[in-house]
Amino acid sequence: MTQKQTLTMITQRSIEEGIAMEKGKNSREYFNACSVIEMNELDMLRMGIEENTPVRVRSECGEVIVKAIYGIQTLSPGICHIRQGVWANQIVPGRTQSTGVPQYSGFPVCIFPAPNEKVRSARELIFQAVGMGGFTDAKNS
Repeated sequence: MTQKQTLTMITQRSIEEGIAMEKGKNSREYFNACSVIEMNELDMLRMGIEENTPVRVRSECGEVIVKAIYGIQTLSPGICHIRQGVWANQIVPGRTQSTGVPQYSGFPVCIFPAPNEKVRSARELIFQAVGMGGFTDAKNS
């Protein structure tokens, strides 16, 4: 059954992200490493999400389309993970609890299957965030 699900998001650095960042944030390697959400296989099954398909991730402050994959690391049901970077930054709340650092982990997100949506490139997301949403990046289309 396809349905939205509320999960707890964590974002953190990863080896895959670090290696890809050496190639550049506009590289195909960075796109492949960071434009994904790792999810528990049971959560994906319950939500009717197939691996390697797009999903919409919505938090209190924004949303982003990313590709759903089974967790490379062990993820308990109810927990999901997007590697830190442009895609995660679209949904990280600005709250800092007076630390000066945004709340990168432990915030609720709603996940919706989005099989017909496009995962945008880092460049497209940045241009959209600054009000230049008409920009497209043919390399990642």
